[in-house]
Amino acid sequence: MRTSLDIALIQMRSGTDPQRNLDEAAALIRQAAADGARLVATPETTHLVQKDADQAFAVMQTQEDDPAIGFFSALADELGIDLLIGSLAIRIGERKAANRSFLFGPDGALKATYDKAHMFDVGLGQGETYLESANYRAGDELVVTQAGGIKLGLSICYDLRFAYLYRALAQAGAQVLTVPAAFTRPTGRAHWEVLLRARAIETGSFILAPAQGGLHEDGRRTWGRSMVVGPWGEVIAQLDHDQPGVLPARLDMRKSDEARRRVPALEHDRALAFAPTGTTKTT
Repeated sequence: MRTSLDIALIQMRSGTDPQRNLDEAAALIRQAAADGARLVATPETTHLVQKDADQAFAVMQTQEDDPAIGFFSALADELGIDLLIGSLAIRIGERKAANRSFLFGPDGALKATYDKAHMFDVGLGQGETYLESANYRAGDELVVTQAGGIKLGLSICYDLRFAYLYRALAQAGAQVLTVPAAFTRPTGRAHWEVLLRARAIETGSFILAPAQGGLHEDGRRTWGRSMVVGPWGEVIAQLDHDQPGVLPARLDMRKSDEARRRVPALEHDRALAFAPTGTTKTT
Protein backbone atom coordinates (compact mmCIF):
# COMPACT_ATOMS: atom_id res chain seq x y z
CA MET A 1 0.00 0.00 0.00
CA ARG A 2 1.22 3.50 -0.81
CA THR A 3 2.53 5.33 2.27
CA SER A 4 2.43 8.89 0.91
CA LEU A 5 0.63 10.82 -1.79
CA ASP A 6 1.13 14.33 -3.18
CA ILE A 7 -2.26 15.96 -3.77
CA ALA A 8 -3.61 19.38 -4.67
CA LEU A 9 -6.98 21.06 -4.24
CA ILE A 10 -8.26 23.55 -6.80
CA GLN A 11 -10.21 26.54 -5.51
CA MET A 12 -12.40 28.22 -8.12
CA ARG A 13 -14.92 30.98 -8.72
CA SER A 14 -16.92 29.33 -11.47
CA GLY A 15 -19.37 31.39 -13.48
CA THR A 16 -22.18 30.94 -15.98
CA ASP A 17 -20.07 30.07 -19.06
CA PRO A 18 -19.12 26.35 -18.98
CA GLN A 19 -16.27 26.64 -21.50
CA ARG A 20 -14.64 29.51 -19.63
CA ASN A 21 -14.90 27.52 -16.42
CA LEU A 22 -13.25 24.52 -18.10
CA ASP A 23 -10.38 26.67 -19.31
CA GLU A 24 -9.86 28.23 -15.88
CA ALA A 25 -10.00 24.84 -14.17
CA ALA A 26 -7.51 23.37 -16.65
CA ALA A 27 -4.98 26.14 -16.00
CA LEU A 28 -5.07 25.49 -12.25
CA ILE A 29 -4.97 21.71 -12.69
CA ARG A 30 -1.92 22.02 -14.95
CA GLN A 31 -0.22 24.18 -12.33
CA ALA A 32 -0.94 21.60 -9.64
CA ALA A 33 0.39 18.73 -11.77
CA ALA A 34 3.51 20.70 -12.69
CA ASP A 35 4.19 21.14 -8.98
CA GLY A 36 4.06 17.37 -8.45
CA ALA A 37 0.49 16.53 -7.46
CA ARG A 38 -0.58 13.00 -8.40
CA LEU A 39 -4.19 13.45 -7.26
CA VAL A 40 -5.93 16.74 -8.04
CA ALA A 41 -9.46 17.62 -6.89
CA THR A 42 -11.72 20.47 -8.01
CA PRO A 43 -14.80 21.90 -6.21
CA GLU A 44 -18.51 21.31 -6.51
CA THR A 45 -20.17 22.62 -9.71
CA THR A 46 -16.80 23.04 -11.41
CA HIS A 47 -18.12 24.01 -14.83
CA LEU A 48 -21.34 25.88 -13.99
CA VAL A 49 -22.55 28.12 -11.17
CA GLN A 50 -25.93 29.47 -12.28
CA LYS A 51 -28.74 29.94 -9.75
CA ASP A 52 -31.34 30.74 -12.42
CA ALA A 53 -32.79 27.32 -13.26
CA ASP A 54 -34.00 28.26 -16.75
CA GLN A 55 -30.58 29.57 -17.73
CA ALA A 56 -28.83 26.61 -16.12
CA PHE A 57 -30.91 24.04 -18.03
CA ALA A 58 -30.37 26.01 -21.24
CA VAL A 59 -26.66 25.06 -21.16
CA MET A 60 -26.76 21.83 -19.12
CA GLN A 61 -26.12 18.59 -21.03
CA THR A 62 -26.35 14.85 -20.47
CA GLN A 63 -23.26 12.91 -19.46
CA GLU A 64 -23.04 11.46 -22.98
CA ASP A 65 -23.10 14.90 -24.62
CA ASP A 66 -21.30 17.11 -22.12
CA PRO A 67 -17.91 18.12 -23.55
CA ALA A 68 -16.54 18.50 -20.02
CA ILE A 69 -16.31 14.71 -19.69
CA GLY A 70 -13.98 14.29 -22.67
CA PHE A 71 -12.14 17.49 -21.76
CA PHE A 72 -11.20 16.34 -18.25
CA SER A 73 -10.55 12.77 -19.39
CA ALA A 74 -8.01 14.02 -21.93
CA LEU A 75 -6.45 16.34 -19.35
CA ALA A 76 -5.98 13.54 -16.81
CA ASP A 77 -4.42 11.38 -19.53
CA GLU A 78 -2.12 14.16 -20.72
CA LEU A 79 -0.90 14.95 -17.20
CA GLY A 80 -0.84 11.35 -15.97
CA ILE A 81 -2.78 12.15 -12.80
CA ASP A 82 -5.85 10.99 -10.93
CA LEU A 83 -8.31 13.84 -11.41
CA LEU A 84 -11.42 14.23 -9.26
CA ILE A 85 -13.87 16.73 -10.72
CA GLY A 86 -15.76 17.63 -7.57
CA SER A 87 -19.03 17.83 -9.44
CA LEU A 88 -20.66 18.73 -12.73
CA ALA A 89 -24.31 19.62 -13.26
CA ILE A 90 -25.50 16.77 -15.49
CA ARG A 91 -28.92 16.73 -17.15
CA ILE A 92 -30.83 13.51 -16.46
CA GLY A 93 -34.31 14.68 -17.55
CA GLU A 94 -36.19 17.60 -19.04
CA ARG A 95 -36.06 19.58 -15.78
CA LYS A 96 -33.92 17.34 -13.58
CA ALA A 97 -30.18 17.12 -13.05
CA ALA A 98 -27.61 15.19 -11.06
CA ASN A 99 -24.89 16.89 -9.01
CA ARG A 100 -22.24 14.35 -9.97
CA SER A 101 -18.56 13.78 -9.09
CA PHE A 102 -16.25 12.26 -11.70
CA LEU A 103 -12.94 10.51 -11.01
CA PHE A 104 -10.61 10.07 -14.00
CA GLY A 105 -7.49 7.91 -13.85
CA PRO A 106 -3.99 8.72 -15.15
CA ASP A 107 -4.92 7.09 -18.46
CA GLY A 108 -8.05 9.24 -18.78
CA ALA A 109 -10.44 6.39 -17.98
CA LEU A 110 -13.54 7.25 -15.97
CA LYS A 111 -13.00 5.28 -12.76
CA ALA A 112 -16.03 6.30 -10.68
CA THR A 113 -18.96 8.68 -10.39
CA TYR A 114 -20.96 9.74 -7.35
CA ASP A 115 -24.27 11.63 -7.16
CA LYS A 116 -24.74 13.99 -4.23
CA ALA A 117 -26.97 12.20 -1.72
CA HIS A 118 -28.32 15.06 0.39
CA MET A 119 -30.11 17.99 -1.19
CA PHE A 120 -29.46 21.49 0.14
CA ASP A 121 -33.03 22.51 0.99
CA VAL A 122 -32.57 25.24 3.60
CA GLY A 123 -33.65 28.74 4.56
CA LEU A 124 -30.76 30.73 6.01
CA GLY A 125 -32.72 33.91 6.66
CA GLN A 126 -32.34 37.41 5.18
CA GLY A 127 -33.78 36.16 1.92
CA GLU A 128 -31.17 33.42 1.40
CA THR A 129 -33.12 30.26 0.57
CA TYR A 130 -32.09 27.15 -1.36
CA LEU A 131 -34.19 24.27 -2.72
CA GLU A 132 -31.74 22.00 -4.51
CA SER A 133 -34.28 19.17 -4.74
CA ALA A 134 -36.45 21.26 -7.08
CA ASN A 135 -33.96 20.70 -9.90
CA TYR A 136 -31.64 17.91 -8.74
CA ARG A 137 -32.23 14.24 -7.97
CA ALA A 138 -30.52 12.89 -4.89
CA GLY A 139 -28.13 9.98 -5.29
CA ASP A 140 -28.66 6.80 -3.29
CA GLU A 141 -25.31 4.98 -3.50
CA LEU A 142 -22.08 5.22 -1.52
CA VAL A 143 -18.88 5.17 -3.56
CA VAL A 144 -15.41 4.00 -2.50
CA THR A 145 -12.83 3.88 -5.28
CA GLN A 146 -9.07 3.86 -5.88
CA ALA A 147 -6.93 6.90 -6.64
CA GLY A 148 -3.18 7.21 -6.43
CA GLY A 149 -2.92 3.80 -4.80
CA ILE A 150 -5.25 4.67 -1.90
CA LYS A 151 -8.95 4.13 -1.18
CA LEU A 152 -11.03 7.24 -1.71
CA GLY A 153 -14.56 7.87 -0.40
CA LEU A 154 -16.66 10.39 -2.33
CA SER A 155 -19.13 12.99 -1.07
CA ILE A 156 -20.30 16.48 -2.06
CA CYS A 157 -20.86 19.67 -0.02
CA TYR A 158 -24.08 19.36 2.06
CA ASP A 159 -23.29 15.66 2.58
CA LEU A 160 -20.75 16.97 5.11
CA ARG A 161 -23.52 17.40 7.71
CA PHE A 162 -24.40 13.70 7.71
CA ALA A 163 -21.79 11.89 9.77
CA TYR A 164 -23.18 8.42 9.07
CA LEU A 165 -22.17 8.72 5.40
CA TYR A 166 -18.49 9.26 6.26
CA ARG A 167 -18.52 6.51 8.88
CA ALA A 168 -19.87 4.09 6.29
CA LEU A 169 -17.20 5.11 3.77
CA ALA A 170 -14.42 4.70 6.33
CA GLN A 171 -15.75 1.33 7.49
CA ALA A 172 -15.71 0.26 3.83
CA GLY A 173 -11.96 0.98 3.75
CA ALA A 174 -11.67 4.60 2.61
CA GLN A 175 -8.80 6.49 4.27
CA VAL A 176 -9.25 9.69 2.24
CA LEU A 177 -12.67 11.34 2.07
CA THR A 178 -13.42 14.07 -0.45
CA VAL A 179 -15.77 17.00 0.18
CA PRO A 180 -15.84 19.25 -2.91
CA ALA A 181 -18.08 22.16 -1.98
CA ALA A 182 -19.70 25.49 -2.71
CA PHE A 183 -20.53 26.47 0.87
CA THR A 184 -22.50 29.66 1.44
CA ARG A 185 -20.74 32.42 3.33
CA PRO A 186 -22.96 32.23 6.46
CA THR A 187 -22.62 28.45 6.81
CA GLY A 188 -18.98 28.50 5.75
CA ARG A 189 -18.02 31.06 8.35
CA ALA A 190 -19.85 29.19 11.11
CA HIS A 191 -19.46 25.51 10.24
CA TRP A 192 -16.97 24.72 7.43
CA GLU A 193 -13.80 24.06 9.42
CA VAL A 194 -15.43 22.49 12.46
CA LEU A 195 -17.44 20.00 10.37
CA LEU A 196 -14.44 19.02 8.24
CA ARG A 197 -12.32 18.43 11.33
CA ALA A 198 -15.12 16.49 13.03
CA ARG A 199 -15.51 14.14 10.06
CA ALA A 200 -11.73 13.52 10.08
CA ILE A 201 -11.64 12.82 13.82
CA GLU A 202 -14.69 10.53 13.77
CA THR A 203 -13.28 8.35 11.00
CA GLY A 204 -9.50 8.62 11.34
CA SER A 205 -9.41 9.80 7.72
CA PHE A 206 -7.85 12.52 5.63
CA ILE A 207 -10.41 15.06 4.39
CA LEU A 208 -9.88 16.84 1.05
CA ALA A 209 -12.20 19.83 0.68
CA PRO A 210 -11.74 21.92 -2.49
CA ALA A 211 -14.15 24.85 -2.58
CA GLN A 212 -15.79 27.51 -4.66
CA GLY A 213 -15.11 31.01 -3.32
CA GLY A 214 -16.15 34.63 -3.73
CA LEU A 215 -18.82 36.58 -5.60
CA HIS A 216 -19.98 34.63 -8.66
CA GLU A 217 -21.45 36.02 -11.88
CA ASP A 218 -24.96 34.95 -10.90
CA GLY A 219 -24.75 36.85 -7.61
CA ARG A 220 -24.07 33.89 -5.37
CA ARG A 221 -21.39 34.25 -2.69
CA THR A 222 -19.38 31.23 -1.56
CA TRP A 223 -16.93 30.79 1.30
CA GLY A 224 -13.72 29.38 -0.25
CA ARG A 225 -11.11 28.41 2.39
CA SER A 226 -10.24 25.07 0.77
CA MET A 227 -8.73 22.73 3.34
CA VAL A 228 -6.87 19.47 3.89
CA VAL A 229 -7.45 17.90 7.31
CA GLY A 230 -5.48 15.03 8.81
CA PRO A 231 -6.85 11.92 10.57
CA TRP A 232 -6.26 13.37 14.06
CA GLY A 233 -8.27 16.46 13.15
CA GLU A 234 -5.24 18.62 12.44
CA VAL A 235 -5.37 21.15 9.58
CA ILE A 236 -2.56 20.14 7.24
CA ALA A 237 -3.08 22.86 4.65
CA GLN A 238 -5.61 25.60 4.00
CA LEU A 239 -6.29 28.71 1.96
CA ASP A 240 -7.23 31.72 4.09
CA HIS A 241 -9.20 33.45 1.32
CA ASP A 242 -11.86 32.92 -1.36
CA GLN A 243 -9.70 33.61 -4.44
CA PRO A 244 -9.03 30.98 -7.12
CA GLY A 245 -5.85 29.05 -6.49
CA VAL A 246 -4.05 25.77 -5.81
CA LEU A 247 -3.57 24.18 -2.39
CA PRO A 248 -0.87 21.44 -2.35
CA ALA A 249 -0.31 18.91 0.42
CA ARG A 250 1.41 15.59 1.06
CA LEU A 251 -0.59 12.85 2.75
CA ASP A 252 1.26 10.40 4.99
CA MET A 253 -1.12 7.45 4.86
CA ARG A 254 0.45 5.89 7.96
CA LYS A 255 -1.25 8.68 9.94
CA SER A 256 -4.67 7.21 9.19
CA ASP A 257 -3.61 3.76 10.38
CA GLU A 258 -2.12 5.34 13.51
CA ALA A 259 -5.25 7.37 14.33
CA ARG A 260 -7.48 4.33 13.91
CA ARG A 261 -5.23 2.24 16.15
CA ARG A 262 -5.17 4.91 18.87
CA VAL A 263 -8.93 5.41 18.84
CA PRO A 264 -10.58 2.37 17.16
CA ALA A 265 -14.05 3.95 17.19
CA LEU A 266 -14.94 2.50 13.77
CA GLU A 267 -14.96 -0.93 15.43
CA HIS A 268 -17.16 0.05 18.36
CA ASP A 269 -20.63 0.45 16.82
CA ARG A 270 -23.50 -0.89 18.93
CA ALA A 271 -27.17 -1.43 18.19
CA LEU A 272 -29.11 0.64 20.73
CA ALA A 273 -32.85 0.91 21.31
CA PHE A 274 -34.86 3.69 22.92
CA ALA A 275 -36.00 2.90 26.46
CA PRO A 276 -39.77 2.76 26.97
CA THR A 277 -41.16 6.17 27.81
CA GLY A 278 -41.13 6.94 31.52
CA THR A 279 -38.81 4.12 32.58
CA THR A 280 -35.76 4.60 34.79
CA LYS A 281 -32.80 2.40 35.72
CA THR A 282 -32.95 0.83 39.20
CA THR A 283 -29.61 -0.98 39.27
